[in-house]
Amino acid sequence: MVLENRTGVGSAGRSGPEVRSDLRVQVATRSAGGLELSLKSKVEPYYGDAIREQVRSLCKGLGLLHAKVEVDDAGAVPFVIAARLEAAVRAAGAGAGHDVRPPRLDPLPPPSSKTRVRRSRLYLPGNEAKFMLSAGLHGPDGVILDLEDSVHPAAKDEARLVVRNALRQVDFGACERMVRINQLPLGLEDLAAVVPESPDLILIPKVETAAQVEAVDRAVAGLLGSDARPLWLMPIIESALGVENAFAIARAASRVAALTIGLEDYTADLGVVKTATGDETLWARARLVNAAHAAGVQAIDSVFGDFGDEAGLRAWALKSRAMGFEGMGCIHPRQIPIIHECFAPSAAEIERAKKIVAAFKEAEAKGVGVVNLGSKMIDPPVVERARRLVAAAEAMGLLAKG
Repeated sequence: MVLENRTGVGSAGRSGPEVRSDLRVQVATRSAGGLELSLKSKVEPYYGDAIREQVRSLCKGLGLLHAKVEVDDAGAVPFVIAARLEAAVRAAGAGAGHDVRPPRLDPLPPPSSKTRVRRSRLYLPGNEAKFMLSAGLHGPDGVILDLEDSVHPAAKDEARLVVRNALRQVDFGACERMVRINQLPLGLEDLAAVVPESPDLILIPKVETAAQVEAVDRAVAGLLGSDARPLWLMPIIESALGVENAFAIARAASRVAALTIGLEDYTADLGVVKTATGDETLWARARLVNAAHAAGVQAIDSVFGDFGDEAGLRAWALKSRAMGFEGMGCIHPRQIPIIHECFAPSAAEIERAKKIVAAFKEAEAKGVGVVNLGSKMIDPPVVERARRLVAAAEAMGLLAKG
């Protein structure tokens, strides 16, 4: 991680009237004079002394003994204070070789399975901790701590520390904890920071070849211990070349759990306008679904970009499920209930699937080779589809197991 310069001055975070749950830190190192701390905080009467104590302790942990530190706080929680201060200290050219990561949640959430339900994944900008604090309350299947497109290039190092600390300190409930890294080689720095913090899944952006996935898989293997939790990969296809290589990408590593597509970049690569109906991307999305299923991994659709258009989202999600996708991305919490509804089997579908499975079991018990449901003969592919639907309903909590 490179966060150094030769000026002895570094800053991180933001301040201003619109900022909340964040802070700005400026550090100016010096050769003598001890630590001079200046604090301006919206919560001074309640937490001023605690913030000062945390800042001084962190500075000591970073080996920063002589410096002027200015903190402008807008109600940041401790893990954000720690990330911003560490980023500022390292940007000032100090703190090398010191580890001041906050304590880890104990115990960690249960590990994620490769085939778990992934109807919705909520994107959270990696440099905006305020969105992380309540993300789990909205009930998405997964949260994405994003280090790529939602983070300004000048803020990548800061965001990496915020995400690292969030993985250690934020309770995301039952959500799968995902991180979208940057394109390689910058993504390797992201992996070094976040993989030791036990995320459940890494999203790899702008994947065009199997070699890119293999490089990430090797890096992950080198960072995980022998007794580590499972860590899954989800390549994001965002170009015409990526679509052509989708099957090879899906099979590039055993850690690949799902394949998804980024339609903004894909349509830009084609030179066409992305529309609310998605007709211009149907072929690419269908090809991705086929490649994913052929490789035995999940197919996950892109986001629907207009969170105010609920009717458009519903139409998109229903078509997406009909195509064979198992979920899609979210850019706003209000999209989550609609997506969950659209990707869940209906009560009528569940009831029919139960009858098909029951009829097949009865036929098996009688040694009968042909299964009938009413006046219709049910062949093996229909039975298998019904079994999968029942299993999905159980996983989504729509049907009691067994």
